[in-house]
Amino acid sequence: MAHSLENLLTSVRACQLCAEHLPHGVRPVLQVGRQARILIAGQAPGRKVHTSGVPFDDPSGDRLRRWLGVTPDQFYDPSCFAILPMGFCYPGTGSNGDLPPRPECVPAWRQPLLAAMPQIELTLIIGQYAVAWQLPDRDHANLTETVRDWQSDWPRRLAMPHPSPRNQRWLRRNPWFEAEVIPHLQARVTELLSG
Repeated sequence: MAHSLENLLTSVRACQLCAEHLPHGVRPVLQVGRQARILIAGQAPGRKVHTSGVPFDDPSGDRLRRWLGVTPDQFYDPSCFAILPMGFCYPGTGSNGDLPPRPECVPAWRQPLLAAMPQIELTLIIGQYAVAWQLPDRDHANLTETVRDWQSDWPRRLAMPHPSPRNQRWLRRNPWFEAEVIPHLQARVTELLSG
């Protein structure tokens, strides 16, 4: 049975599927809009985003908006951008940073939400968990190889490193990403937002 996007969002916000596994409680953080043309498929909210309830409301978001060449007003307009992480709630922290996204969100919510947003023309796949789900057929050994092969799915999809400040070393080792890929990304975003 088809659900309206509003009904889906109400259900997502009431979801308790993984509540017992979330040390900081349930707080789904996502942004969706029926007219959105760009989908950001990230990993899961971090601690700061969990607190604010605003997706990418942190230094990662600042860098991501610079990469996209957009203002916060554009970024937070659900008619422009949908933000649909692999896990909607903050999973907590482990010994090496944030834990992986909880696995319950994808099978429960992803396909119905995507079906309710038929205008998506560009999907930005951010980080290893999102890449593993969005590009399961890739046999690249690591995220760097997947990102380096960006033209394979262009202009419909783009695998990207996470914009986290923790990835500064990756960006220093791979200057081609910001030099070669980001200008194409910004041009495509401008085209979609103006179209």
